[in-house]
Parts: sequence; structure tokens; C-alpha cells
Amino acid sequence: MGAPPQADSSENFLALPGGPFLMGSEGPEADPADGEGPVRQITLAPFLIDATTVTNAAFRAFVEATGHVTDAEREGWSFVFDGLLPKSKAKKLRRRGRKVAGLEWWLGMEGAYWKNPLGPGSDLSGLEDHPVVHVSWNDAAAYAAWAGKRLPTEAEWEYASRGGREGRIFPWGDELEPGGEHRANVWQGAFPNQNTLADGHFGTAPARTFLPNDFGLFQTIGNVWEWCADYWDPHYHRMDSRLNPKGPPAGNRRIAKGGSYLCHHSYCNRYRCSARTSNTPDSSAGNWGFRCARDPS
Repeated sequence: MGAPPQADSSENFLALPGGPFLMGSEGPEADPADGEGPVRQITLAPFLIDATTVTNAAFRAFVEATGHVTDAEREGWSFVFDGLLPKSKAKKLRRRGRKVAGLEWWLGMEGAYWKNPLGPGSDLSGLEDHPVVHVSWNDAAAYAAWAGKRLPTEAEWEYASRGGREGRIFPWGDELEPGGEHRANVWQGAFPNQNTLADGHFGTAPARTFLPNDFGLFQTIGNVWEWCADYWDPHYHRMDSRLNPKGPPAGNRRIAKGGSYLCHHSYCNRYRCSARTSNTPDSSAGNWGFRCARDPS
């Protein structure tokens, strides 16, 4: 197995002090079914975390060093947002392809995986500094192990995303666009048929887009969902430790945080620090990525 590039473990890593912080939300924006509340004080040990999500360039280095085959490649397909496809191709897929009831904008595309994000004929030209997508939890954990890292716990991720601003909805405050300034890559317009591109992006944005938070992390909100280490249980945090919580000991789904470029208040307002969702560990789509963490040496 090839060694990870040294630059990935030094130039992109941030050392955070940990300590107590308020986790969760009980505001009107929170969905009780997701288990965001109650707000509780959590205490974390110091840890390190990536300033950005893992990019296509970094994931390519991992694949070239290890020969890793992603879950999407093994399955032969992954979900692609129909708005990114030519209309004729999207129409064919809607007629005969895999779909998700109630989420008709997601189409199962044969041959879509991290290297061909829109299926056969697509590539990563111009996307080297964008977050890698079509990666499952299993793929993210494999990359992290190769890099000498791990996936962050949900508590670590939320602490890092907040950047020291306790009780705020977003890493920068409570307004999505303070003073009309865009701070995240989320859907602009009327979802799913009209995107005004007001924030400058349709699909993923480079990992170092917009201002970082006060800890130095880029784009924890929007762009891509980020896998966390924890198993999913919307009620487990009521029993979990308040010191370095790690979530349930077992389960069939894993947590993701942060929302993506497809989030919009009309149907999914999970582009917030406390928001959470889950998926099976072998699932992938064109808006799921990850960043890594590590314990201090």
C-alpha cells in the first residue's frame, strides 16, 4: 500500500483545542425527527481536522497508491442530480432508470463514480480542487485509514463547523446571506427547476470557496454532505456521554452533516451546523463527500 502524500497531512490540517461547547438546536428550523435537540453541553478533547473536504486530486492519489475500488464502481452506478445532465439523457433515465420516490431529481446513472461524476463520457477536467463525490462511508473510511487519519465524530464535526460561535445557525451567524453576501454553495432560486446561480455555482464548488470560519474551515455548510464516524440513531444522544461522544455502538446507517449544493429552504434546510442526516454506509451520490480528522500525536 502506497504512503499518503505528506502535504495532505500538514498543509490542510487544523489543530483545534476542544473543550466545552453547546451542541444541537431546538429552534424552529430544526426537524424534531432528526434528533437535533435538546441543546446540550459537550466537552471534547483536542483534535485535528481538515480545513477542506477531500478533493478529487487527493482522492486520486489514494486510488493510484492503493488500487481502491469504490462502492459505486462495484455496484456499477450512483445517483446523479438530473439538472446536471443533458435534458435528453435525463429524460431517458427518468423513463427507465433508478429513481427515488419523492426525490425525482435523483437519477441512478450507470457508470457514475468519483472519476466520472456525471457518468460515462464525463471526467474531472477542471474539478481537481473540487470535493470528491460519489464516495460512500466505506470509501471515506478507507481513505482516512490510508492517510493516517479517521472520520470526525459528529460532535467534533459540529464543534469545528461552529468555529466558536455557539448557538448560531451557520458558522458565521444566523443569516444565510448577511448583507447580501453569499457564504455557502446552496441552491439559489426555485428548487429543483430554477437555479439563478446567484452564489456563482451550479453543482460543486472548489473546496476553498467562500470565507473560512473562525477556526479556518472552508465550506462546512453546503457544497457536499460530509460523512461522520457515528452510527445513526435520532434518539441516542439523549443517552450518549457528554464527554467525547461517539454515538451508538452499532447500527445500519451513518451520520452526515452540513448539507449540499442542492439544499434549499423549501424542502431541505439541513445546511446548518446542527443539522444531521444519514445514509447506509455503501451509498453514494453526486453531493456526498467527507473531510478527515485525527487525534494529536
